Amino acid sequence: MTKIIALFNQAGGVGKTTITHNLGYHLSQKGHQVLLIDLDPQSSLTTFVGIDPDKLEKPPFDALINEEPLFIIKTNQGFDLVPTNITLSVAEIQLVNLDFREIRLKDALSSVQSDYDFILIDCPPSLGLLSYTSLVAATHVLIPIETHFKAFQGTNLLIQTIAKVKKRGNRSLKIAGFIPSRYAASNSQDKRTLIAIQEQFGRIGQVFDPIPRLTAFVDASEENLPLALYDPKNQAIAVLEKLTTLIEQLE
Repeated sequence: MTKIIALFNQAGGVGKTTITHNLGYHLSQKGHQVLLIDLDPQSSLTTFVGIDPDKLEKPPFDALINEEPLFIIKTNQGFDLVPTNITLSVAEIQLVNLDFREIRLKDALSSVQSDYDFILIDCPPSLGLLSYTSLVAATHVLIPIETHFKAFQGTNLLIQTIAKVKKRGNRSLKIAGFIPSRYAASNSQDKRTLIAIQEQFGRIGQVFDPIPRLTAFVDASEENLPLALYDPKNQAIAVLEKLTTLIEQLE
């Protein structure tokens, strides 16, 4: 069965897009058919893959508004991409007044999901309608959390949002786990926050190994490459490969 995974956190700067990009690449390298969906009007994922958001051939996410087929681009990195740009912000406003708005992404995916083993949705950093539609469409939610005390504090609101979706919008939604991100092992606050994440959220879902805070991730994104292509010997590759293996085992 296709795994549709929403990478979701209402906070920005937690590494959500970087994880989506790199996880999608590693899954594709293990022989899976993978689709990445950029559902953030900031279009960072689209840019990271090397596509200019302002030069898209078609309006992004016409599928949500006019029920057109999803606009899918084949990339040279082993996965397909549904790109976006800033006009998605306008689409979100229009979506508010449309019938069955909560299930429009789910309906759009229904015609293509059998073509993929994994669909990863890069959600916007908000608790708005786009994030909600992503959680309704998803089979799993994967939650990056920056190992910083203030970022950790805000996660309870995120968990409450997921609980509301599970209660009414998507009763079968599962928490795939939590990914501590931007972790500096030399920083005592990061260490304390990592322990707190493991203790508090380990009861709810799996807490994966932390993604280290590295400038190489930024450098790779600027070169429009996943880290494994930019710096194959980087220490974080082993962490990403282990994460990929565990995601493959999701039920």
